[in-house]
Amino acid sequence: MSAMAQGHFVTLPQGLRLHYLDIGGEGTGSAETVVFIHGSGPGASGHSNFKQNYPLFVTAGYRVIVPDLPGYGASDKPDTLYTLDFFVSALSGLLDALDIQRCILVGNSLGGAIAIKLALDQPQRVSRLVLMAPGGLMEKEQYYLQMEGIQKMGAAFARGELHDADGMRRLLTLQLFDESLISSETVNERVAVVREQPVCVLSTMQVPNMTERLKELQCPILGFWGMDDKFCPVSGAQTMMQHCRNIRFVLLSECGHWVMVEYRELFNRECLFFFQEGQR
Repeated sequence: MSAMAQGHFVTLPQGLRLHYLDIGGEGTGSAETVVFIHGSGPGASGHSNFKQNYPLFVTAGYRVIVPDLPGYGASDKPDTLYTLDFFVSALSGLLDALDIQRCILVGNSLGGAIAIKLALDQPQRVSRLVLMAPGGLMEKEQYYLQMEGIQKMGAAFARGELHDADGMRRLLTLQLFDESLISSETVNERVAVVREQPVCVLSTMQVPNMTERLKELQCPILGFWGMDDKFCPVSGAQTMMQHCRNIRFVLLSECGHWVMVEYRELFNRECLFFFQEGQR
């Protein structure tokens, strides 16, 4: 794939133009759809977050949708408030446009919060949830803004320090325990996007604390969290275990915010097992 993976575009009724990849599932008729929802951060996109994961799910027979959220990747980047409901509405609109009535959601960080909220709003639409260090589990001011990764990311973005490869690489070292896993390809992908992102994408982002609603989630849940996460406190795993039914969690030592990168084989394997378990 090129640095900016070229997929499809759809314009939603409210005029928002979204970019997404739509791969696999041909010919089987009954193939489940898996939607990969990336996290926030300067330069993020669906492909750069999940390029080491989604091809395996296509090979396993699933239809895979990898959207770029509004404000990210090759999707529109409007000057607006980037609230959780704004993202959920956009994702729901994409699923409507593709006539996807039911699917599995896989979400990382902000993408995890979006997946949780969509499953709460439209439980009939979500058959399973996979969440990697999801947002939306605590108060922003009390926890998130105290995290080293959040502080340094916001400062670097605001100062325009991420428009070159060196600056972006320094930021991405915060995402991983093993910084040697950061490829030049990923750095370049994100630099290309961050140059187009308005400041409001991060400065106006609002994700409420959904802890009290977690008990409403009806589908099976698989969670992952790295013990060395500098962006979302690992205490969120215990919050989910205490409030959710039908949930299991994988906690990983020597792992940062991107479980799907640092432990990609384990992540891919555990997800496929979790998906297939319900079909027996």
